Amino acid sequence: MSKVKITFQDNTIHEYEKGISYFEISKDFTMENIMGYKVNNEIYSLDTKALKDEKIEFINTNDIIGNKIYKAGLKFLFEVALVEIFPELEISYEHSVPRGMLGVVKGNKILTQDDLSRIKEKMAQIVDENAIIYKYNITSKEAIHFYKKNNEYEKAYNIQSINDKMVTMYRLHQKFNYFYSLMPYSTGFINKYQLIYLGNNRIVFMFPSVRSKGNVLEYVHYDNIIESFLSGKQWLDNLKMPYVSDLNKNISSGKIRDFIRANELMFSLNISKIVDKIINNHDIKFLLIAGPSSSGKTTTTAKIASYLEALGYNTIKISLDDYFVERHETPKDENNKYDFECLEAIDIKTFNDDLNKLLNGEEIILPSYNFITGKREYSNKKIKLYENSIFLIEGLHALNDELTKDIDFKHKYKIYLSPFIPLNIDEHNYVSTLDLRLLRRIVRDNRTRGYDVINTIDNWQNVRNGEEKYIFPYIHQADTILNTALTYEIGVLKVYVEPLLLSVGVDSIYYEEARRLIDFLKTFFPIPGEYVNDDSILREFIGGKYND
Repeated sequence: MSKVKITFQDNTIHEYEKGISYFEISKDFTMENIMGYKVNNEIYSLDTKALKDEKIEFINTNDIIGNKIYKAGLKFLFEVALVEIFPELEISYEHSVPRGMLGVVKGNKILTQDDLSRIKEKMAQIVDENAIIYKYNITSKEAIHFYKKNNEYEKAYNIQSINDKMVTMYRLHQKFNYFYSLMPYSTGFINKYQLIYLGNNRIVFMFPSVRSKGNVLEYVHYDNIIESFLSGKQWLDNLKMPYVSDLNKNISSGKIRDFIRANELMFSLNISKIVDKIINNHDIKFLLIAGPSSSGKTTTTAKIASYLEALGYNTIKISLDDYFVERHETPKDENNKYDFECLEAIDIKTFNDDLNKLLNGEEIILPSYNFITGKREYSNKKIKLYENSIFLIEGLHALNDELTKDIDFKHKYKIYLSPFIPLNIDEHNYVSTLDLRLLRRIVRDNRTRGYDVINTIDNWQNVRNGEEKYIFPYIHQADTILNTALTYEIGVLKVYVEPLLLSVGVDSIYYEEARRLIDFLKTFFPIPGEYVNDDSILREFIGGKYND
C-alpha cells in the first residue's frame, strides 16, 4: 500500500499508510482534547482519511471552532446519557451564561441530586467507552422526514429554510441529532466538564473556554442573568414565537413590522422600569453603567438620560476615559505596552474626590483627557450637583466597587447591559450571546471604522480577554440587569453582515469562523433595515439613526 507524509504544526514529518484516519494520526501529536485539524485554514473532522501528503494543524478547545465542536459533543453526550436513564425526559439547551450554558430538562419529573448523579455516572461510562460519534450525510428531504416523524417540527422547518441539498447528522449509541457543527470523533475527547444543578430541572454546563487553556473554570452564579433570559423566553412563549422557525413564519406572512414594534415597546418598558427605581430612591445620584462590547451601552445610556430628562431631571455624563492617569504613569502589560484597560490606568483618587465634592455641594471642573499629549486638560466650564441632578458614568470598570470606593453605596445604582437573545434555533441549539455581539461589532466596525471582518475577529479575542478580567467578575455587584437584545435583530444584521463574511478568503486564518457564521445566518430570513425604528438600539450598529 502507498504511503502519505503528514507534516504536523511542529514541522515534524510522519509517514502513514494511505487511507488512515486522522483520528489515528492524532495519537502521534501531544495535545489534549483534539477536536479536528486544519489544512490551509479549512477545518476537517478526525474521521477524514489521509489520501495525500499534507501539512496540517490540530485544533483543540483553545481554538474558536474547536471550542464549538467540544460544546456540541458535550450537548450530545448529556442528551444520550439522559434518555438512556430517563427515556421519558428530554433536554432543551436554552442559552449561554458566562463560561457555560444553561439547559432545562423537560418532562413529568423534577430531577433530584441523586438523579443528576446517575446521569453524570452514565456520561462518565460513555466517555470511558470512547464511543464513536458516527457521521451521516443524508439528503435534506430525508432529514425533514426524520424530524417530522419524531415531532421535532422546528428542526424540520429550519432544514427546509436552509435549503441545502445535504445535511450532516450524527449518531451516538442509538440517538441521532443535528447540531450545526462538526462533532468530536468519539466521546473519549469530551472528558472535561462540570454540571451545576440549580434545581427545578435547570442545569448549568461548564466546559473549557477559548481562554481557559483547556481547564473548566469555577462556576459563578448570576441569578439575574438567568432570570433575564427566562423572562425573555416567557415573553416569546406568550407570543407563540420561541424558535427561529416561528420568526421566519412571521416574516413570510408579512407581520414582522408588528413584531418589531412589540420588541421596541418591550425594550422601552424595561428602561422605564429601571428609571422608576432610580427616581423613587432620592439618594441615587450616580448611575454606573457597564457591559461587554457591542451591548449597546451608548444608545442605552442616551435612552436612560432622555427618560430622566423627560421627568425633569438634569443629567450629566461623566466619561471614565477623561480620568486616565497621565501617560507616563499608565501601567504596562506583559508585552511592555500601555494597559489602558486595567483599573490602575484610572486616577481613582481624583475621580472619587470629584464625586464627593459634588455630593458636598461644591462646584468642579470635569477634566478632558488628551490622547495625543497623554495629559488631562481642564476648561472653564464648572458643574454642580443640584437636587434634580443625576450623573451617568459609563465604562469598563463601572461595576467594580473599587472604582467608587469612597462613595456611599446609597448614592450609586449599577446597571449591567448585555444582549441575551431568548430566541432558540431549536430544542438543542440556541443563539449565542457571543455570536450576536460579534455580528453587531462586525457591522459597526465596518460602518464606522472601515474595518474588514478579519480586523474585527482578530481583535475580538483581546476584547473578550478584557471582559473576562474587568467586567464578568463584577456582574454580581450590579443592581439590575438590562437585556439589550431585540429578538428580530439577527434578520436585520444578516443583510449587512453576510456580504462582509463572504469576503473572507480561504487564505485567512478566520475563514472557518466566517463560514460558521454564514452557516448560522442561513437559518434566519432577512429583514429590511428600513423597518427598524430611528431610535432603536440596533441603529447603533447598522446606522441610519436620525442624528447619525
